[in-house]
Amino acid sequence: MKSSNGSHAVNRQVLADHVYDEILESLMDGRLMPGDSVSIDGTARALEVSPTPVREALARLEHTGLVQRVALKGYKVAPVSTAEELAQLMEARLVIEPVNTRLTSERMTEQTMAALEQSIHDLETAPRGPSFAEFRDYFDADERFHRLIAENAGNPFLLAAYNALGGQVQRFRLFSGVGITDANHAIAEHHAIFDALRAGDAVEAAAKMTEHVSNVRARAMADAPEA
Repeated sequence: MKSSNGSHAVNRQVLADHVYDEILESLMDGRLMPGDSVSIDGTARALEVSPTPVREALARLEHTGLVQRVALKGYKVAPVSTAEELAQLMEARLVIEPVNTRLTSERMTEQTMAALEQSIHDLETAPRGPSFAEFRDYFDADERFHRLIAENAGNPFLLAAYNALGGQVQRFRLFSGVGITDANHAIAEHHAIFDALRAGDAVEAAAKMTEHVSNVRARAMADAPEA
């Protein structure tokens, strides 16, 4: 009985993850636009699932800021981030991520180093096509690099702060439209952070993270469509 319940829980999680991925792809590819209603029952019928995994997926997406719950009406697609919101998000990242990088440098292990190196390799080799299905692996590798640093800093309060910001990253990515425009810059900047971490230079690693986040902000603002 215990094994059966465990299998059921795993299958339910797999189904919820699938629904989440399908809705996220629709959002990132623009098939669901800001202000559109997202019907739980309609989505369940379209994906041939029950309403339960759809509710779970939408609750997760609400945390990212991509959808909003409307009282008595369900969910709607959130507005695209404004330039001011983007600036505020990046200011918060500039406070948290360089400190995480410095702390991780002081606690670096071979396992963490290998995982960071793998994330950069995955970033370099990921597809960068025009649809979200094609460039999702790139975004996942990029996020994994930053998350590894946050998780290995050894400070649960900073990790909680990072997690609170991390939910907004997908919405931030919609700010400058669909696709990858800065891959070569981002990859080079990840390499620079990694090199400093590998050298055990905590100050330089933190400085390179500051430079990276600042550059990401500048590139996103430059690529953003005019209001």
